[in-house]
Amino acid sequence: MESKVNFTVVGLFTLLLSAALVAILLWLGSSGKYYKTYDTYYVYTSESVSGLNLNAPVKLRGVEVGLVHEIALDPTDSERVLLLLKIERGTPVKADSVAVLRTQGLTGIAYVELTGGSRQSPLLTPAPGEKYPVIRSGPSLMTRLDAALTGLLASINRISDSVNAVLDEDNRRAFKRSLAQIDQVTHALAVHSPAIEAGMDNAAKTLEHSARASADLERLIERAGRSADAIERAANEAAHTASEASRATTAVPDTLRDIHLLVEDLRELSASMRRTSEQIENNPNALLFGKPRPKPGPGE
Repeated sequence: MESKVNFTVVGLFTLLLSAALVAILLWLGSSGKYYKTYDTYYVYTSESVSGLNLNAPVKLRGVEVGLVHEIALDPTDSERVLLLLKIERGTPVKADSVAVLRTQGLTGIAYVELTGGSRQSPLLTPAPGEKYPVIRSGPSLMTRLDAALTGLLASINRISDSVNAVLDEDNRRAFKRSLAQIDQVTHALAVHSPAIEAGMDNAAKTLEHSARASADLERLIERAGRSADAIERAANEAAHTASEASRATTAVPDTLRDIHLLVEDLRELSASMRRTSEQIENNPNALLFGKPRPKPGPGE
């Protein structure tokens, strides 16, 4: 016995299901949570996009704002890769924004990060002849690390070549001889260290005696100066006495002549002592080493 199908019930169920699906789609579209409008942007890069897949996220300051819609070689330049990005409408993509390829953690999943975009910069618009706006690309972290390591290795190679050029066979032998001579000098110093210490002690004692002699010399110069002053005063007094005596009497010419001679001798003695005091003050070593020899004249 065949079962009977109620086509009216089936048709009604189909209509209700279709209406429910249409209502759900309309609700999702009106809410905007699951149905979004995207703007298209180009990105040209000369780097390898290994690890970047279709539908990879596009982020702005860590917030996902779009996806990678297409990855292809640039038809006008085979050394560049063309990325077609779909970014949510209303995202502030500025004229100074830069697209950088990054990897997420240790998983190695690549995505596109938008950096830059200052507040004063205008929104990015298509350039003349371009269908979509073009976002500038920046070097990724791996590219920067690769460039830095390449430069570091090149510097190390240059330093190694310079060291090898300096430390050639001749320079190594000379350096070896220098080390041997330094070892001999240090050994000689160690052997003669008692004599060196004794010499240093003698030098210290000589300096001490010189300091004492310098102090005594200062006192001697001071005394000589006072003696010269006293002799000069005595000479002046004698001259004054002789003058008074010559005015008092003229009967003793011989005595006056003797007195005048005595006064002249006293003056010469005073001048000689003053010169000696000045010489000692200017050259204290004269007391120890005598008067220095005069410099030879022309032709001597």
